[in-house]
This record gives sequence, C-alpha cells and structure tokens, in this order.
Amino acid sequence: MDVASISGQASTLSQSQLSEAVSTAVLRKAIDIQAQGALQLLQALPPVANNPPNLGNTIDVRA
Repeated sequence: MDVASISGQASTLSQSQLSEAVSTAVLRKAIDIQAQGALQLLQALPPVANNPPNLGNTIDVRA
C-alpha cells in the first residue's frame, strides 16, 4: 500500500461520512416540515362538540 492509496481511501471515507450527515440533516428537516403541516391541519379542524356524557353509550338493537 502506498501513501496515495491510503489518502484516497481516507478522502473517500470522509466524503461518504459527509454525504451521510447531509442526508440525515435533510431527512430531519423534511420530517420537521411534515410535522408542522400536520399540526396546522389539526389546528384547522373545527372544535368538537361537547356532548353529554350519557350520549352514545347505548345502542337500541330492537328497532
């Protein structure tokens, strides 16, 4: 093994590590953007009606 080969391998390893770090950062940013969009959709929903606690507890099956 010569010095040029070792430095070339080190450079390749460094580039792959950088590429992996950039890919991870982009993925995290995409997840954050999706989370913000989902939160905005949930906040846009109309409020839920406050029904009495007894409403919907029984089903009439003899109709």
